[in-house]
Amino acid sequence: MMRVVFMGTPDFAVGALEAILQAGHQVAAVVTQPDKPKGRGKEIQMTPVKACAVSHGIPVFQPVKVKEKEAVETLREYNADIFVVAAFGQILSEEILSMPKYGCVNIHASLLPRYRGAGPIQWAIINGEEKSGVTIMQMDKGLDTGDMLLKEEVAIEPKETGDSLHDKLAEAGARLIVEALAKLERGELVPEKQKEEESCYAKRLQKSMGRIDWQQSAKKLDCLIRGLLSWPGAYTVLRGKNLKIWEVEAIEEPENLPEGMALPEELSHAMPGIVVGVEREAFYVKTGEGILKILAVQPEGKKRMPVREFLLGYQVKAGEQLH
Repeated sequence: MMRVVFMGTPDFAVGALEAILQAGHQVAAVVTQPDKPKGRGKEIQMTPVKACAVSHGIPVFQPVKVKEKEAVETLREYNADIFVVAAFGQILSEEILSMPKYGCVNIHASLLPRYRGAGPIQWAIINGEEKSGVTIMQMDKGLDTGDMLLKEEVAIEPKETGDSLHDKLAEAGARLIVEALAKLERGELVPEKQKEEESCYAKRLQKSMGRIDWQQSAKKLDCLIRGLLSWPGAYTVLRGKNLKIWEVEAIEEPENLPEGMALPEELSHAMPGIVVGVEREAFYVKTGEGILKILAVQPEGKKRMPVREFLLGYQVKAGEQLH
């Protein structure tokens, strides 16, 4: 069994920490980002990984900058065999990477070399990928460029969201890191170089990405909305107020609209963003290519609700423009 220093911060990393402990490895310390204020009350909250560490009585180290001399010396004192990193949120120096006997390994939420970077889960959905996965990678000084040690593929379902794929990949990562640690200790892993020509970068999500451009196709908007769930969320503007879109269905051909909802002649060539039909459970919006069926929304200052409930208070009509 190995002596491990675990570096992670968000929910994604918690399952991996739990799995490492359950497998019998000794976790000498957990390194996580400093606590931050959250919520309306701005109360200081522990990171999810810190909360897990505290529940197991594991020492916690929260450096503001892990590359500073004092932080590096603290890491050295743990005398770990390996550093396991999962969405830690800080760049490690070469001095840290070379410190443990087995170096530093990262649990990355994509099938490297595709989707290096901070947003691999969401970008796989946004880009309409049919599969994603987890890669255990030997870290080097580059950004997710190190040698690959183990991979597990995960299918992306037609209605997959960023949230649901996050949970599936976190579970896969927890399984895979335990397998990787055992095989590393036995000398059974053969590092595989990444092919640079197959790489792409998954940039960090920005709030501005959520604003819906109705000129895009219904299929692309469906992927965007599912990928950005639940942060930053996709939204449009209705009557001057933001309307968050939670659940949709892409209808690529107008003839696939429900029976009795043929488009009125005057709307058949409607501009993107025009509401082209309303029924009890949904309303339909013209896009650059196809129709988007809106099934669940969140009006500004309100809670999430099905469109059936939304239409009781907001009389959306065909011909109305979403901006």
